[in-house]
Amino acid sequence: MVKLKTNRSASKRFKVTKNGKVLRKKAYNRHLKTTKSAKKKRHLRKTTLVSSVEAKNVKAMLPYA
Repeated sequence: MVKLKTNRSASKRFKVTKNGKVLRKKAYNRHLKTTKSAKKKRHLRKTTLVSSVEAKNVKAMLPYA
């Protein structure tokens, strides 16, 4: 069988856990931070799960993850 190519942009943005769930970083954390509260910025540092609908598409881009 032919080797499948990994989507390199997806491999840099997502991580697949041991149980097969897909993690992503939260948005809105690059700039304009002075208007955001410390609590908001703290929560934006955490990773979160990709929705189950989108996780299927992400896993297709990461065949060996």
